[in-house]
Amino acid sequence: MGNINEREAELDAWFRAEVAATRAGVARPQQDPFAPDDPLTGAQYLDLFDAQATARHLDLAARQLTRDGQGYYSIGSSGHEGNVAVAAALRVTDPALLHYRSAAFFVHRARQVPGLDPIRDVLLGVTAAVGDPISGGRHKVFGSKAAHVIPQTSTIASHLPRAAGLAFSIEHAARLGVPCEWPEDSVVVCSFGDASANHSTAAGAINTAVHTAHQGVPMPVLFVCEDNGLGISVPTPRQWIEHAYGSRPGLRYFEADGADLPAALSVAREAADWVRAQRKPAFLRLRTVRLLGHAGSDVESAYRRPADIATDLRGDPVTATARLLVGAGVATAGEILCRYTDIGDRVRAAAEKAWGESKLTTAAAVMAPLAPARPTVVRTDVLRSGPEPERAGTRPGADAGDAMTLAQSVNHTLAQLLARDPDVLVFGEDVGRKGGVYGVTKGLQQSFGVRRVFDTLLDEQSVLGTALGAGLAGFVPIPEIQYLAYVHNAEDQVRGEAATLSFFSAGSYRNPLVIRIAGYAYQKGFGGHFHNDNSLAALRDIPGVVIASPARGDDAAAMLRTCVSAARVDGRVCVFLEPIALYHTRDLYRDGDNGWLAPVSGVRHAEIGQGRVHGSGTHLTIVSFANGVPMSLRVARRLAERGIHARVLDLRWLAPLPIEDLLDCARATGRVLIADETRRSGGVSEAVCAALVDAGFDGRVARVTSEDSFVPLGPAAGTVLLDEARIEAAANALLAAR
Repeated sequence: MGNINEREAELDAWFRAEVAATRAGVARPQQDPFAPDDPLTGAQYLDLFDAQATARHLDLAARQLTRDGQGYYSIGSSGHEGNVAVAAALRVTDPALLHYRSAAFFVHRARQVPGLDPIRDVLLGVTAAVGDPISGGRHKVFGSKAAHVIPQTSTIASHLPRAAGLAFSIEHAARLGVPCEWPEDSVVVCSFGDASANHSTAAGAINTAVHTAHQGVPMPVLFVCEDNGLGISVPTPRQWIEHAYGSRPGLRYFEADGADLPAALSVAREAADWVRAQRKPAFLRLRTVRLLGHAGSDVESAYRRPADIATDLRGDPVTATARLLVGAGVATAGEILCRYTDIGDRVRAAAEKAWGESKLTTAAAVMAPLAPARPTVVRTDVLRSGPEPERAGTRPGADAGDAMTLAQSVNHTLAQLLARDPDVLVFGEDVGRKGGVYGVTKGLQQSFGVRRVFDTLLDEQSVLGTALGAGLAGFVPIPEIQYLAYVHNAEDQVRGEAATLSFFSAGSYRNPLVIRIAGYAYQKGFGGHFHNDNSLAALRDIPGVVIASPARGDDAAAMLRTCVSAARVDGRVCVFLEPIALYHTRDLYRDGDNGWLAPVSGVRHAEIGQGRVHGSGTHLTIVSFANGVPMSLRVARRLAERGIHARVLDLRWLAPLPIEDLLDCARATGRVLIADETRRSGGVSEAVCAALVDAGFDGRVARVTSEDSFVPLGPAAGTVLLDEARIEAAANALLAAR
C-alpha cells in the first residue's frame, strides 16, 4: 500500500503528538474499576480504545486501497468512534441496524463473538472480495449474522422503518408463539446521521414508534443519531436535533458527547436500560465530528473553513480516549502509541492480503442471492392441509364451495392462510375493523383477532417497514397498500430495503413479504389519478421481486397461496396486484351470466412465471393481464362470430413473465396482439415484445395500450385508457396485414 495523504497524515500526527504530550497519571492496575462508580475496568476501557483505533485505521486503509485502485468504498467513521459506547451498552444479541459511520460499534460488537475478525471482514467488503462473510463481495456493508448486525444500504434513513417494525415484531412473535432468533427482551438499535434525521422516512419511522408505544404496544427501539453537524456539505444547525426530537412526548431523549467516553458510556447504558425495561422508544443524540471529509473523493476544504476543520480535529474521540487512559494511569503514552501502531500494522497487513482475494466474476454468482427458487418445495408448502377457518362476525359473502368474485376469493384465501399458518400477519390502513376500503379483508379481524389482523397508520413507509421487521422476526407478513399510486410514496422500502437485503447479506437475511396492492384503473364513479393508477415500471424493474396480477377469483386464490409459500420457503419479496375494477365483477359476456365468478374450493397452486391460456384458437393470440383479460375474452368472442379464432393468454405473472407460455401461444398462431392496460412507455407490453424478439419469433406482433397519461376523473378516463374497441380494431389491423 502507498503512503497516506496529507489530511490523513495530519490526523495521524495530531493523535501521536497529543498522546505523547499527555501527562501520565498515577499508574493503577488495569483490572481495577476505571472510576469509583464505573462498572468497567481499565482493561475494558483499553478494549474500547482498541475498537476505536481499529475503526480509525480501517478508514485510513480503505482510503488508501481506493487510491491504489484496490478498494471501492471509503465513506469513513473517523470522528464517530464514540459510537463504541453504544455497542458496549447493549447485548451482542440485540439486533443492530447501523449507520455507515458506525465502524467502532461494529468492531466492538464483532470482537465479542468467537471466530469473528472485524478487520478482515470489513476490508474484504472494501475490496469487494468473495470472502466477505456478509455480502460475498457485492457491497461494503456493516453486517454479521453471528453478531446480529443486519446489513443496511446507504440509502438515507431507509432502515429506520424496518428497525421500528423489528422492535414491534420481536415481542409480537413471542406472544403468538412464532419462533424468532432474538430474545423477547431485546432492544433494537438503529443508528443514522443528523442529515438523515430530517428525512421524511426517519420522521415517519420515529412517529410510528411513538404512536405504537402510545397505544401500549411494546416498541423497544433505540434511535441513535450520530450528529456531526454536516450532511455532506450542508450544515445542520447546532441544536437542531435537540430542538426537533428533544421534547417530543412519548420519545425519551438522551444526549452525550461522543468524545467523552465515560459520559457516553453512562448515557448509552442509561438509554439502553430504559428501553429494555420500559419497552418504549428512545432517542440518543451522540455528538460527533466528521474527520477526513464525507468520503474518499470529497475535498471538504472546498466548502468548509479551515478553522472549522481544525476545531473538529481537536474533538477527535480516539485522541480523547487515549489522553483519558494515559491521564488516568491505565497505560503510559508509549503503551498507547504502541497499541495504536500495532493495530495499524495489523490493519495494513490485512488490507494487503484482502486486495489479492478473489472477486465475483460471473453474473450468475452476483445474482445468486437475489431470487432463490425451489418450486418443488414451494408447491409442497402451498398444498399443505390445514384447518378450515371458523369465521366469526360478518361473512365475506361466499362459502368455500361457491363460485366467488375476486374480492371474495382473496378474503377466503387470507382466512385459510391465517387459520393454517400462525406466522401469517395481515395489516394495513383500514384492513381491520373496516375490513378494507373494498371489503376484501372483511371479517378477518373478528375471526383471528387484533394481533393477527390489525390497522396501521396512514404511512406507507411505516406499513412496509413493519412488514420488513416482521419478516426478520419470523413472520410471513401480508401488508396492504390501499392504492397503487400510494406505494410510490414508499417504493424505496421495496427497492432499497426489501429487495436488497438478501443480496447484501448473501442470503444470510431474508425478506419474506407479500405486499397486497389494490391497483389499476376502470373504477366507475370514483377515481382520478390517485385511485386509478396504471404505473408498474417502478416495481417491475426491481431485481428479484415477484409481481403477481390475478384477473379472476380462482387464479387469485392459487397465486396468493403461491406467493405466501414462496415468501416463507425462499424469502421472496412478492407484490400481489389486485385489479380494483374486477373485485366485485360477476359477469363476463352479458348481465347476469356470472361468467367471471370462479370456484375456489380445494387448494390450488399456480407456479410463479406460468400463465393461463383461455381457448385454443389458431388465428391470433391476444396477450393480456388484469382488466385486459375479460376485455380480450369479449373481443375474442366477437371475432369468433366472424370465423376468426383467437386464444387469450393471461400473463398472470408480470415478473417473471411466463415466457414459455408466451412463445408456445405465439408459435401456435403466428400473430400476437398485446392488450396492455398500462402505459405505452414503460408498460408491460414493451417487455413482452422484447421477449418475443429475443426468442427469434418471426410472426406478426402488435400492441395496443393505454396512453402515456395520468388517469383523469370521470368520463375523460375513457379517452386515455385501453378499451375493447381499441383491442378489436388492433386485432383487425393485425389480421389484415399480409
